[in-house]
Amino acid sequence: MTWRVDLGKGYPGPLVAGDRVFVVESTDSKTVGVRALNRVDGSELWSRTWPGKGSVPFFAAENGAWVRSTPAVDGERLYVGDMREVLTALQVDSGEIAWRVDFPERFETDVPDFGFASSPLVDGEALYVQAANSIVKLNRRTGETVWRALVGSGRMQESGAFSSPVIAELAGRQQLLVQKRQVLHGVALDDGRELWSQPIENYRGMMILTPTVYGDAVFTSTYKGRTYLFTVKRDGETFVVEEAWTNKASGYMSSPVVVDGHAYLHLANRRVDCIDLASGESRWRSEQSFAKYWSMVVQGDKIMALGSDGELHLLRANTERLELLDSRNVADDSWAHLAVSGDEVFVRELEAIAAYRWSGSSEQSSR
Repeated sequence: MTWRVDLGKGYPGPLVAGDRVFVVESTDSKTVGVRALNRVDGSELWSRTWPGKGSVPFFAAENGAWVRSTPAVDGERLYVGDMREVLTALQVDSGEIAWRVDFPERFETDVPDFGFASSPLVDGEALYVQAANSIVKLNRRTGETVWRALVGSGRMQESGAFSSPVIAELAGRQQLLVQKRQVLHGVALDDGRELWSQPIENYRGMMILTPTVYGDAVFTSTYKGRTYLFTVKRDGETFVVEEAWTNKASGYMSSPVVVDGHAYLHLANRRVDCIDLASGESRWRSEQSFAKYWSMVVQGDKIMALGSDGELHLLRANTERLELLDSRNVADDSWAHLAVSGDEVFVRELEAIAAYRWSGSSEQSSR
């Protein structure tokens, strides 16, 4: 460990940009805060707080009501969503607030039952946000609405979003991929038109992980459901979506990583599955159980995975078996996504952030 800083509770992953690390926290039950830390030693460069009380249904209370959404940064501004579905743009250099959008107020919607969990997406002059039971395109400089699309009801199983939007080229067209809580959509970037949609069987709208694009296909998995690969094709100006295959594996919150045509997916049963994306067949499923949640990053044939139990694992992407190269405990509790930059690893614990330097000297397989 090179440094560690205590924080208020929170699930947002840390963002590394230039010489800074940005972290978001619930400083108390009614306040959300942002800190910019020096990447070298963790010293505080600036901080900003504002009212941001959150709440969740009683059956989700064990996971707390503190801030969840991982922010986005574009070099000029940091875009932070709090539990009340308010998005705040702060200047990277000073922490000064540039603008703020209160989505429930702007669109006359209710605060989502599980708070603001989706992450905003920056693309050029645009900022895409799954909020107000919809997908919204904002002008990133002013916060003004460009368009709003896929407007849904406020029912508990449809309100809010767990997954985050991504931009990808499918069937020859650059588009926004939006996974709401019942349906997967392709959306036109310029005007928000729905290009295609694919309903997915789900359990109470628990479509949580962010879908992964592979060629002209989309890989996704649902809690207490199945795993799917959908192909997207064109018939003239019409998009056609087809189910290429389905697999009984059931994901939960952890988005997969893809290496050499195989998806490595952490499952709801805490095991890990290696799925051949061409056939949909599981090449292997681990006998070993891990934490309830994993965040994963990949470089070459190495996968680094941080578990919600604070165990950090290094795996080799191996289509024949689980190849666990190294493991060590780095926290008591960590539900935030891992951040890796060069040989630096930033771990957002539930109430702290710690920086490490990863050494590749140990590659002794333990399994």
